[in-house]
Amino acid sequence: MLEISGEKLKEIYTTMVRIRAFEERAIVEYRKGLPGFIHSSAGQEAIPATVCAFLKADDYIISTHRGHADIIAKGARLDKMMAELFAKETGYCKGKGGSMHIAAVELNILGATGVVGDGIPIASGAALGCKMQKRDSVVVAFFGDGAMMTGSFHEGVGLAACWDLPVIFVCSNNMYAMSTPVRYHTKMKDLSDKAKAYNIPGVTVDGNDTMAVAEAANKAIERARSGKGPTLIVGNTYRHYGHHMGDPGTSYRTKEEIEEWKKRDPITRLEAQLLQKKIITESELKKIQTSITRELDEAVKFAAESPEPKVEEALEDIYCVEVEK
Repeated sequence: MLEISGEKLKEIYTTMVRIRAFEERAIVEYRKGLPGFIHSSAGQEAIPATVCAFLKADDYIISTHRGHADIIAKGARLDKMMAELFAKETGYCKGKGGSMHIAAVELNILGATGVVGDGIPIASGAALGCKMQKRDSVVVAFFGDGAMMTGSFHEGVGLAACWDLPVIFVCSNNMYAMSTPVRYHTKMKDLSDKAKAYNIPGVTVDGNDTMAVAEAANKAIERARSGKGPTLIVGNTYRHYGHHMGDPGTSYRTKEEIEEWKKRDPITRLEAQLLQKKIITESELKKIQTSITRELDEAVKFAAESPEPKVEEALEDIYCVEVEK
């Protein structure tokens, strides 16, 4: 059993709360007229917050259209995140990427992609680069259950397995690919069984259980870093909202199902464990909440007051016009 320090658990908890708070505030701003879409991952925070807690600064991640949580977990600033959502030039992608395409190369965040499954082969490519350069960095690809039904999944995982690449494939299985239940798009009862086709480890965990995610993530990261190749982790979880904020999510899910999953909320679950083990106090919890609320107020103010991208810069950072030799 993996031993996790109290400080590490508080770090994971704080990250989870920051993610939830950011997404809830983004929804508020979206309803005021924020451009683009918001795909909330509220309810899924334990997976990215815990996985990224065991990564090093020079490790890489790649995410999806539902990527705020992954990006924040890897260390992104909330003000620059919010500015990107506001389509301002102070955002991570100078306002050109928006919610679904945030990248932060300085943090080794290779980006989020709106194409389902598209980040998986990119992660394998980045991992190949790390191996060729003889670095001990690992790459984490975050994706959903729908991505596991794409050709990109098979291509990316297949190559990573053949070449023993240092990559961890992390599926947040929230039970629905947009509005399609898992039981409709696959006959597999356990999605991690797909790993058997590539002769790599595959493990399914309760994605709302921080301890279970930590155990699986730590093993997979150590395996990848030691040159033994990739692992597939499937965390069973649930998103509280619909596919995006324009989708109420009630036409294909019952209210009873949603409420039942909310009882398993990963944040309240970890909070109860921390209080029970006396790792944290009620006073500390309030300080964390107050600090994050203040940080978000400042992030929104920063985004609102930031300038919009200049028209003459519309094509910058899109095409590579010069290649260093």
